[in-house]
Amino acid sequence: MMEEMQHNFLPRGNIHILTLSQAGISMGRQFRKLLQQLFNRKRAATAALFFFSFLIGRFAARMLTESPAALASQTLQAQIGQSDRQSFLFEEGNWGLSFQEEGKPPIANASMEYLSQFHAFYAKDTEEKVLYLTFDAGYENGNTAAILDALKKHQAPAAFFLVGNYLETSPELVKRMAAEGHIVGNHTFHHPDMSKIASKEAFEKELTDLEDLYQQVTGQPMKKYYRPPQGKYSEENLKMASELGYKTFFWSLAYVDWYEDKQPTKEEAFQKLLGRIHPGAIVLLHSTSKTNGQILDELLTKWEEMGYRFGSLDEL
Repeated sequence: MMEEMQHNFLPRGNIHILTLSQAGISMGRQFRKLLQQLFNRKRAATAALFFFSFLIGRFAARMLTESPAALASQTLQAQIGQSDRQSFLFEEGNWGLSFQEEGKPPIANASMEYLSQFHAFYAKDTEEKVLYLTFDAGYENGNTAAILDALKKHQAPAAFFLVGNYLETSPELVKRMAAEGHIVGNHTFHHPDMSKIASKEAFEKELTDLEDLYQQVTGQPMKKYYRPPQGKYSEENLKMASELGYKTFFWSLAYVDWYEDKQPTKEEAFQKLLGRIHPGAIVLLHSTSKTNGQILDELLTKWEEMGYRFGSLDEL
């Protein structure tokens, strides 16, 4: 068994330690010398296996920490606060962003090209200074009217992604959204983690139940625009949404605005929303945010002063 292990891992007299960096080569030379000495002893194969495994472990650790996804995750972690980390996990199934350069789209954990095959978007690939306003509305707490007033003043179209509770409790505001030309999109009826729904029937029911309620409230069919709750998704979800005729919309700019008891200040909001805006941005704001209701008029003015226009998701 020991001879077999020795043959499989490090052949006698022909030891090659492969690394991808100068530091790794230096380390390999030291270990090779030590291994050649150890091969003259009875436990040569065991020693070879130990050191070879050590090198593989070191190499794997470097690859994990230096891969693009890991570097993006580290950048993301450094840029956001603790509360953000809990909601913007840079891993498969959780939408995440890493802002590398001011005025440029962030790195996301799915590319525009990849998403396009499922009719899904997180930004528009353009140099034009256009942005797309979207609001997630889980419930009403008195801020939506001010948001609608600001949008009307600036003639800015927006998309409101609603859940069942909002339609049930605030039908008049929903009617106003539609009457003023805004898109009303599907944020599911119950706001579950859709990535955990494997059945197409169950997935479809979350969407069609909301569609039916919207039709009852407004007398109009709901546009087939879908936003995954909490940004949680799977490739299978994207396929199912596309097969059901839906476009899926993520975002390329957002900030932590959803905690009622920990609202950002105006200065904090402007720092994120002005500093990270970029051509083609899909902006996610929450209509439950008191800060958003208070600053939206001024925020839209500042974006206009920066040369941006407000586009509709219909353009994508």
